[in-house]
Amino acid sequence: MHDEKRTDAQRTVLVVDDAPLNRKLIRTLLSMRKARVLESENAEAALELARDHRPDLILMDLQLPGMNGLEAARILKADPQTSNIPVVILSAGSLPDDAHHLREAGCAGLITKPFGAQEFLQSVDSYLT
Repeated sequence: MHDEKRTDAQRTVLVVDDAPLNRKLIRTLLSMRKARVLESENAEAALELARDHRPDLILMDLQLPGMNGLEAARILKADPQTSNIPVVILSAGSLPDDAHHLREAGCAGLITKPFGAQEFLQSVDSYLT
């Protein structure tokens, strides 16, 4: 159950990216917000982590081995246990129809890589409030 009164120190963010360096960068940035960080290198494991831990936010790479980020987002949004968790897609590029596909999959938004630290943290803050 999500409690809107939780402080940043109590926030849990699930980071799903197959690149270890990307996960490390995001974990480092989220540590500035004292967030608890869960990590997964693929969507299948991320689905289990999301059901087990019910994070406050999921940051999901679009291009993952096996199931991609949008497919995983659709599954999360269809599951009553995880449907209320905002999913933000991380993508190295954006296509003209990205916004449509993101809305269709139930995603809360998109953060385009590469990103600046301040820009990233402001985006994360907006999704956590």
